[in-house]
Amino acid sequence: MSRSACPICRQPSTTPHTPFCSRGCRDRDLLQWLGEGYRIPGPPAEAEAETRDN
Repeated sequence: MSRSACPICRQPSTTPHTPFCSRGCRDRDLLQWLGEGYRIPGPPAEAEAETRDN
């Protein structure tokens, strides 16, 4: 069975931290989510609120 690469540092992943290689990379990914580092572009929130009010 081949191991996948860590999405953060590209090192081989380890079983306790899959898909990451270490707790550090796993925590770094979590901080990206919590700090809104991963976002999907979309319409501005103000335009969305106006549409719902009508």
